[in-house]
Amino acid sequence: MTTYPPPAADPVHATLDQGLHQLAALGGDLPAHANAIGTILWSPPRVVIVGRLKAGKSTLVNALIGAPVAETAALEATNVVTVYQDGAPSRAEVVGVDGRRHAVAIHHHQPSRLPVETLDIAFVDRWLPSSALRGLTLIDTPGLSTLTVANDAATRRVTIDGFEQTRGASIDADAAVFLFDAVPRTDEIEFLSQLPFTPLNTLGVLSRADSFGEGALGRRDPLVHAHEHAARMATQLSETVNTVVPISGLMAQTSHTGMMTEHLAGALARLRPLAPLEVIRVLDSDELAGDEPAGDDVLPLALRVQLLELLGEYGVLNGRHVAPHGAAALNSWLTEHSGIGELQRALTSSTARFAVLHRAHRILARLDQLAFSHPARERIRSLAAQLRASPALHLVAVLEDYQRMLRIDPRAEVTEDLRAVLLASSPAGRVGLPDHASTHEIAAEAHRRLGHAQRRTLATSSAAEDAALVTLIRTYTALTITG
Repeated sequence: MTTYPPPAADPVHATLDQGLHQLAALGGDLPAHANAIGTILWSPPRVVIVGRLKAGKSTLVNALIGAPVAETAALEATNVVTVYQDGAPSRAEVVGVDGRRHAVAIHHHQPSRLPVETLDIAFVDRWLPSSALRGLTLIDTPGLSTLTVANDAATRRVTIDGFEQTRGASIDADAAVFLFDAVPRTDEIEFLSQLPFTPLNTLGVLSRADSFGEGALGRRDPLVHAHEHAARMATQLSETVNTVVPISGLMAQTSHTGMMTEHLAGALARLRPLAPLEVIRVLDSDELAGDEPAGDDVLPLALRVQLLELLGEYGVLNGRHVAPHGAAALNSWLTEHSGIGELQRALTSSTARFAVLHRAHRILARLDQLAFSHPARERIRSLAAQLRASPALHLVAVLEDYQRMLRIDPRAEVTEDLRAVLLASSPAGRVGLPDHASTHEIAAEAHRRLGHAQRRTLATSSAAEDAALVTLIRTYTALTITG
């Protein structure tokens, strides 16, 4: 997986780090508080995977980690929240709702019994020596609106109500990946609206793209169909997710976990001469297919089952043409067609960018809480105000106002203006101009928008809009000066 750039190069991280050093310098127990908040700042971005039961979350987690660790027999924790992070040796700890930790022995050939009843588990911490997890911590959830109330409650406890309950364990997420089939249901959209995210750091995944529409034998290639549908859904769900990526989790898992071998590639290559319907007949046969028309090219039952479990019908039907070139070529084909690369790029680009701002927002909120309860409240409050006034953290203020406006009036003009500022990659983009616009053009447009924002302050509909307009005025004022 692509790794994230060192956070030290990010002015947001640098400014917050300096602020935490100032907090620690105040003495007393504040160095401990600064260190606790610092774990949020310097740990890898945390992404929570949410979706319905059997939506393919664990398969996707395996693909992103590069190892078949989610929902395996090694740890019977498929109905609790599991946090996957880099660390050696490979181990697990169950964290109870009461905050107590319990070590769990990992047995790779038989299930490990959990030392706490499921309803008493807040989450499971799982450490793995993984290069992928050095840049990204993944939080796998049990599933939404499932047949068991416990699963749904566990997910909501961590992602919605879990801030106070799990703050000490620092499992709050910076972004979300939402898996759905075809069209999200109303309750799924409602659930997402309750999460502490914006559409900018929520990524939609259209799962099982390889069986979309009419499936592998349909008139249309399901992957092509899925990409077209995902583009439409991204537009329709723009108030919920940043984009929608179609994924074949099964193909991604196989290509990224080392499951494909030369033996299996050779077995798949034996199906190459068969017509598609003949392949399906061979795959569906319950007996050894020695009497099939394909003669010696047909496969024993065990191999057929294994290939279907690893590739699915689409992977078998289309991958059989690549298989004669060997396991490496087949693996590359699976990676390319699974959509995992597009998902990784989304996670390491725009989603990561807004996750940094979201994390900074949480850190400032922690400072506000500390200022409310600590004897040194005045100095802490002054430090928090100093950080909020820093130009490096201006976009954090924009994000906070954007979050409030999304709750109050997601379609308001000011909400769209805040979103445009956040999405812009240059000063020109913040005022709706192309990146190649001159400084004079930027300053002129910023001056026009500044006047418009000032006039809008005379007739606002909420305190949130008042605050948002103040932030926009600050944004445009700076651009009239610097262009």
